[in-house]
Amino acid sequence: MVAIVTIGVLSLQGAVSEHLASMNRVFKEEKQTGQAILVRQPRDIDACDGLIIPGGESTTISRILVNSGMHEVIRKRMSQKNIALMGTCAGCVLLARQLTDSKADVRLLEAMDMQIERNAFGRQKESCERSIAIKGFSTLYTAVFIRAPVITKIWGACEILATAGKEIVMARQDNYLALSFHPELTDDLRIHRYFLEML
Repeated sequence: MVAIVTIGVLSLQGAVSEHLASMNRVFKEEKQTGQAILVRQPRDIDACDGLIIPGGESTTISRILVNSGMHEVIRKRMSQKNIALMGTCAGCVLLARQLTDSKADVRLLEAMDMQIERNAFGRQKESCERSIAIKGFSTLYTAVFIRAPVITKIWGACEILATAGKEIVMARQDNYLALSFHPELTDDLRIHRYFLEML
C-alpha cells in the first residue's frame, strides 16, 4: 500500500487556493501520491505530514490559532517532531522565536531560532519582485514581496537560505521553512517542491 502524503494549508487568511494549487501541481509533476487539503480546525492538522501557513495579518492569524486550539495542536506536533512547517510572509513571522517589537500582540509558534521585523518592506504600494539566489537552486528565483517581514537575526540551528540585498528573507531549521515572500504567487514550483522534499 502506497502512503499518501498530506500537506495542509492553513485556511484563515492569505493566498490559500494558490498554495493548494501549487502543491497539487508538484504532486502531479513528481508523480507522487499526495494531496493538499484545507486546514480550518484542530482535527484537520492530525492528517497532515506538513503544514503551510500563508500570508495575511500575523496578529489576526495568531489570535485565531490560539482561540481555535490549533496553536496548541501545532505545538504538540512540533514537540513530537512529526510535522514539517512552511511559513510565508505572516506565516514566517509566526515561526519565529522573537519579534523586534516585543509589544506586538502575536503568539508565536517559536519553531525557529530567529528574530523577525514585521512589515519591514513597507506598505502595500512598496511591494515588489526581486531576483534572489537561494541555496541549492541552480538559477535565480523571482520572489514576490508584499508588506514583507525580514529575518533580522538567526542563531542556533537556523540556517540562512536566501537574502535580498542585506536582508535575510529565507531560512530553514530542521523541517521548518520560513520565507518573507510569496512563492504561491509565481509559476515557479521549486520552493513547494523543496518543502515536499523536507518531509
